[in-house]
Amino acid sequence: MAILDLLLPPRCAGCDALGPSPCPACAAALRPAPALAPPAGVTRLDALLRYDDAARAFVTAVKYRGARASIDGLAGSLAALVVDRPSGASDHARPDVVTWAPTTPLRRRQRGFDQAELLARSLGRHLHLPVRGLLGRRPGPHQTGRAALDRRSGPRFDALHSLSGVVLVVDDVCTTGATLSTAATALRSAGARDVRGAVMARTPRFGVDR
Repeated sequence: MAILDLLLPPRCAGCDALGPSPCPACAAALRPAPALAPPAGVTRLDALLRYDDAARAFVTAVKYRGARASIDGLAGSLAALVVDRPSGASDHARPDVVTWAPTTPLRRRQRGFDQAELLARSLGRHLHLPVRGLLGRRPGPHQTGRAALDRRSGPRFDALHSLSGVVLVVDDVCTTGATLSTAATALRSAGARDVRGAVMARTPRFGVDR
C-alpha cells in the first residue's frame, strides 16, 4: 500500500465512505449518459454518465478538488467506451493522440490544476495513447454559471501545433456541446483528419447545468 494511502486513505467522492471512488452503493446510483448526437465538428462523443445529482458529486470532486481516485476510476470506464465499437463502424478509427479542452488560466491558478487535463492524462494511460496539450484557450469568460444561450457561443481555442490523424479531445461535462465544437474547429483547422470527444458526463438535453 502506498504511503499516501496510509496517511490519506481514499474515500468515495459521493458519500465520503472509506474505499474506492465510487463505492459500490454510489456506483449503483450512477446512470449511463443519454444517447444524443455528437456536437458539431465531433465525429463521435463518448460520455460515461448522465449528469444528474448522483453524477454531480463526482464531477464536482474532480472539477474543484482534483479527486484523483475518482478520476482514475471514471477514466478506466470511459476508456472502455472509447474502444468499444463494432468492427467496420464508420467511427471505429482508434485515436492517435489525446488532448483536452483547457480551462481558463484563472481557473487553473485558483484550483492548481486543470480538471480536463487530469482526466485526459488518466484516459491516455488507460488507452496507452500519447497525451499532448494541443489547444490554447483565448481570453474570455469561463462556461460555469453562464446561461445556456450564452454558453452556445462557446470558448475560443487556437491549435498549438500542426496535426494529422485522429484526435480525441477530453472535457469534464458536455451540455450545449459548444466547448467541444470550438475545440474541434481549431484542431481540424490545424490538420486533424478527425476529431472525437470523451467526457465524464452529459446532460439529458442541451442547455442544462454546465
